[in-house]
Amino acid sequence: MTYPWPLSTDQESCYDTEGASVPCEASGQDAESTSNGTYNDRRFLLQGDTVFDTVTELHWCRNANRFEFPYTWREACGRITEMNRSKAHGHTDWRMPARRELFAIVSHHHINPALPRGHPFRDVFSGYYWCAEPCARLPEQAWYVHLGGGRIYRGMQEGAYLVWPVAGHSPVDPTGHPRFRIIGPTVEDDWTGLRWARSSGNALCTWDDALHAVVGLRQDRFGGLTRWRLPNIRELESLIDLKRHSPALPAGHPFKDVSAGYWSSTTSVYEPRYAWVLYMQDGAVGVGFKRQPTFGTLAVSGD
Repeated sequence: MTYPWPLSTDQESCYDTEGASVPCEASGQDAESTSNGTYNDRRFLLQGDTVFDTVTELHWCRNANRFEFPYTWREACGRITEMNRSKAHGHTDWRMPARRELFAIVSHHHINPALPRGHPFRDVFSGYYWCAEPCARLPEQAWYVHLGGGRIYRGMQEGAYLVWPVAGHSPVDPTGHPRFRIIGPTVEDDWTGLRWARSSGNALCTWDDALHAVVGLRQDRFGGLTRWRLPNIRELESLIDLKRHSPALPAGHPFKDVSAGYWSSTTSVYEPRYAWVLYMQDGAVGVGFKRQPTFGTLAVSGD
């Protein structure tokens, strides 16, 4: 079982707490270790009125605003049913995208829209798009992704947001299956291949402190692994189980001292004085002001 979504971002630059560009070497920031090449000009293949994502093997409407107007969550589901009845663009399996599917095409280097360089999509609105999943803690709400900057949050299902249909077989969701193995003070995630520190210590710190905290982790304490770092926002988000809340982690997870939120190594290019944060109550992806000691640190090892 392999994680079917990107684990690295396309972030190419590093920034200090004032939002100024700095060298990436030895910074511990996202762009220093980005390497998997999933954001290249050959990722998206134009196929008439649809776009095929070679990474997730999903088909997207090329027109990201096909319905022209925002709809409530239930109205959006009805419009997609109509697409399937008419075999729109040659498909009968159109659906609302899962949160992780929509997040998979988000860029963390570009804004307005937050899509990768050279993407072939049209009429992308730099605003909110519905996702398929309701919020586990607040089931009258559902998830959406902001395609201006990449934020993931939840809104009332009676609210009106845009819809971007997707077709194709949804990748396997491993929630409900064991994915974590405890190895001493660390946790191996068999789904992503990443190894995590089992405990964050629950201490709140600034973003700079979080970046530097992982450097001091002792080799003998963490199973002989030497390259510990602060995770990027995609790696952090991969831990989330949207069927659960408080925290939004898989049932029986082995993590200790779970914080309310965790810093990532990924700067928000929408406002570089802020960095991306994973909120653990529901699994939201937002930002935190880098200079404020408001979030925890969770170390990761693995490329």
